[in-house]
Amino acid sequence: MSSTTIHWGRILLGGLLAEVALILAIVPLGLRLGDNFLHYTAPPGSFVMCFLGALWVCRRIESHFILHGTLVGVVAALIYVALTRAQPEPLAYIVAHALKLVGGACGGFVAQRRRSPSPPQPVHD
Repeated sequence: MSSTTIHWGRILLGGLLAEVALILAIVPLGLRLGDNFLHYTAPPGSFVMCFLGALWVCRRIESHFILHGTLVGVVAALIYVALTRAQPEPLAYIVAHALKLVGGACGGFVAQRRRSPSPPQPVHD
């Protein structure tokens, strides 16, 4: 496996799982608590779910962690846009889509930092 390989299968699955988890976590409560609940929870929920999805995707890759994570966010956003047939959305949902990308990128960054070897520590006498 080349270090420049983009793992599309994992990216697609990670984005799908992030979006499904987000929907399952907030939509049932939103139906009971109203649209305001969804407008306040969709943006941070989008960030968190894509962050976690990116961590999962990056578990078994060797490089391009941030790219993989960002693509998880792209897939999650595209799934939502497809589900809503690209209808106009409230500003909170547009912010949520942006936070999907940021959350995915941050997840990729954290995964990269976890995989990077620690730099040698200076010896003090």
